Amino acid sequence: MEGDAVQLDLRGIKCPLNWAHAKVRLEQMARGERLEVVLDDPRGVRDLPRAAEAEGYAVLAIAQAGATWRISIEK
Repeated sequence: MEGDAVQLDLRGIKCPLNWAHAKVRLEQMARGERLEVVLDDPRGVRDLPRAAEAEGYAVLAIAQAGATWRISIEK
């Protein structure tokens, strides 16, 4: 059910700024909602899921499509 996820396109934004953007959005969301983050920064793909889990969020999936990645995070 990807249709109910909030989309956040962070292509072109480097780590750690991409996590800062994602964290702000997650804090505005209700518990149980999902955030679908699109990234093109390899360091962000490594660090953003770690940061999310450290903050108590659940990383549901990480998928690569060419030069971009989609990370699904549940609040």
